[in-house]
Amino acid sequence: MAIASVGKTATVTSQPASTNTSAMAVVTTLFFMWGFLTCLNDILIPHLRAIFDLNYAQGMLVQLAFFLSYAVFALPSGKLVEWIGYKQSMVVGLLTMGVGALLFIPSANVPSFGLFLGAEVVLAAGITLLQVSANPFVSVLGPERTASSRLNLTQAFNSLGTTIAPYIGGPLILTSAVVVTAAEMQAMSPAQLHAYRLSEAASVKMPYLVIAVALAALAIAIALFRLPRIETTRDFRPAAGQKKDSIWRYPHLLLGAVAIFVYVGAEVAIGSFLVNYFEQPDIGGLTSATAAKLLIFYWGGAMVGRFIGSAVLQRVRPNRALGTVAIGACALVMVSMLTSGHFAMVSILAVGLFNSIMFPTIFTLGIAELGPITGEGSGLLVAAIVGGAIIPLVQGVLADKIGIHHAFILPVLCYIYISFYGFRGSRPTRTTAA
Repeated sequence: MAIASVGKTATVTSQPASTNTSAMAVVTTLFFMWGFLTCLNDILIPHLRAIFDLNYAQGMLVQLAFFLSYAVFALPSGKLVEWIGYKQSMVVGLLTMGVGALLFIPSANVPSFGLFLGAEVVLAAGITLLQVSANPFVSVLGPERTASSRLNLTQAFNSLGTTIAPYIGGPLILTSAVVVTAAEMQAMSPAQLHAYRLSEAASVKMPYLVIAVALAALAIAIALFRLPRIETTRDFRPAAGQKKDSIWRYPHLLLGAVAIFVYVGAEVAIGSFLVNYFEQPDIGGLTSATAAKLLIFYWGGAMVGRFIGSAVLQRVRPNRALGTVAIGACALVMVSMLTSGHFAMVSILAVGLFNSIMFPTIFTLGIAELGPITGEGSGLLVAAIVGGAIIPLVQGVLADKIGIHHAFILPVLCYIYISFYGFRGSRPTRTTAA
């Protein structure tokens, strides 16, 4: 998923008359990479659940470790960008991601679920820094009037990464998986259990080694490429005699942060459960590898929807479009919950199409009319991405208690709130000073 500018305001000494297409092309590859790696978690979760005999809640600790990093590293990343600049921050972010990818190898050699979670944290820390630096950089690579167009284009490549990740990662990570029941694992001797886990965990080593090499190569390319120098600044000091404004006085921003929280949480939760959902006998009865390939329709729908949405939003008010697609997503999840077989599969996959415009639309509505504190408001919205850590974990607990089929009631509630925000909560308002 693509993230707009965070807690820092990017400025240039003179506004470019045209878009720097070469720099744009180079930076767009970053959006693809973090989209690919984020979605790869949807493949990793069912694989680790099988290896370590985890319940659904324990499996969602992968997403908890990954998305909690947004809340932990977003503000420090903003400080680093302010200190060393956009280009250097991109390089550091890529190298940090590469270290995180390499940590998957010793995690598989042990093997240890805790080490896998640690590798996820390092990987996500790098992605957070990359998002903090790359998004505002893209927004100032050309004329201000086309900034939204540039961000939409890079977001489309982010969606391309999430779309092809299951198609590539599924066969590499899940194909060699041996189906072993919990009872069979309990019957194994400690040596047999260790050998089984060692064999199955080995399938992640080569993919993440290749990813680490690709990230290092991309970091070198970014370091050597002559990107335009763009200054960063954060000066929200009020004029003489004026009191500094506060983001906490804008209800539409605060409600928008909640909307970001529940949207990211719902999107990630659905994607994280799809493989296990399609394995259910009454849903698809598919193998893990086959089910993983179907994720391309969920994330691919988001990519297609962004292209469609960019045209529709030229004629439809963003808040109405957001409320409408949220109702559509809610209805599709409910249909999947109330049905079975292929109908349940198709309806839940179609949710991706309706997810497409939600994040950028919520973000735009949330920072509307913030003026000089727009950067601070952006930082709050980015921190709300931690919903991708919390909501999947809660849904995992529900799945353990009431079953995976009925646990989708949580995304239903999330989409109901997003619909409310679109139709009512997104109206720009400002409370009076205390």
